[in-house]
Amino acid sequence: MRARDFALVVATVLCTIGFAGLVVALVYVLRALAELRQAVALLSTQTGPLLTDLRKSVAEARGDLQRFDRVLGSAEAISSSVEGASRVAKAALSVPVIKTVAIASGTKRAARRLRRRERAR
Repeated sequence: MRARDFALVVATVLCTIGFAGLVVALVYVLRALAELRQAVALLSTQTGPLLTDLRKSVAEARGDLQRFDRVLGSAEAISSSVEGASRVAKAALSVPVIKTVAIASGTKRAARRLRRRERAR
């Protein structure tokens, strides 16, 4: 056997070993891929109901938020009305109340003076 034939046999054997290594590696990759597919399928079956519940909760929260928005709008309208009413009440009642207090104060002073005069006599 010549050196060239020997080199060819050695190259063929090395290529065969390399190919066998690649086949083994490919088998491990295919097993890992099958396990990954099973894990994804299991995850999908487990998360499906959770996602459904999440969507339902989000829809309920959206409805609650809309209701809260309406309530807040009503509260703002009531606050505005009460503010307007208090402004009107203040404008309407402040002058008569001030006058009433002034009359009461004046009457009190007049009563004191009359009592002093009566005591002085």
